[in-house]
This record gives sequence, structure tokens and C-alpha cells, in this order.
Amino acid sequence: MIKIIKIVALVIFIALPFAIVMAGQLGLLSGNRPTDLGLKNGLLKPPVKEYWNVVSSHAEKQPHTDYHVIAPIKYSGSGKEAFTKLATIVRGMDGANVITQEDTYLYAEFTSKILKFTDDVEFVLDEPAGVIQMRSASRLGRKDLGVNRKRLETIRTQFSA
Repeated sequence: MIKIIKIVALVIFIALPFAIVMAGQLGLLSGNRPTDLGLKNGLLKPPVKEYWNVVSSHAEKQPHTDYHVIAPIKYSGSGKEAFTKLATIVRGMDGANVITQEDTYLYAEFTSKILKFTDDVEFVLDEPAGVIQMRSASRLGRKDLGVNRKRLETIRTQFSA
């Protein structure tokens, strides 16, 4: 009986975590790049109401829960300069890989260090409103443990500094 307990403990505490880390390192936890990002009818992709793995400044205009809502980044002065500043911040962040950068749209993937989870992050310059709209979403899972909100709030803080 004690031998079985030791084997089960070995599997749970050593083999399983090792297998999960190896799966991440092999790219098995990164998910597939979405093909439906960008603006559609003037809005970023809506959150899935039942999933708590996305935050968006457009969420209030779409089916959502309070979890999904985040304020856009406010700026003053030139929208082009603000968007350039934002792009510089994003490019300098750990795990960031800018996929698309246009005059008013930026799409980046953020990949975690160990497990290589990938999140999709979008920004849209909304010059008439004087804001940068934003969305951050996990590719896998139903919950993100607040990672996407924290990332966007970090960007907001750096932008405001």
C-alpha cells in the first residue's frame, strides 16, 4: 500500500508537472492564432460571456459580464504620437511579439515564459474620442486569473508615466 502511495505521489508531484512544462515548451499550450481579430462594425471582437479570459474596452457595447469591462487608454495631443508611444511600450514588454502594426491598429501576441501560453492583444486608435481602445484575451481556457487585465493596466500605467 505504501509503495502505491509513493508511486501516486511521484506521478502527481513530479511526472505531471514535468509533462505540463514539456507540453508548454513544445508549443502545445499556445493555441492557434485567431483569424477573426480586428474591427468588425467598429468594435473589437466580443468576449464570450461565459468565459472569464478576456477584457475589452468595447465590452460594454457587446454581451458581457462586469469582468470583461476595462476602460480605454485616454491621451491628449496627437493621436499618432500617442499610438506610437503605445507601440513602443508594447514592443518593450516581456513576451510581446507585434504581429500587425498599422496607423490606427496594433495586434500583438504575448507568450508566457514557462508554459508558453499565448494571449492576443489588440489596440485601436479612436481619435474622435481621444482614446485607444484595447482588448486582451487568452487563447486557451475559460479563466485567465486576471492576467489580461493586469497586462493592460500595466500598459496604461507605463503610458501615463
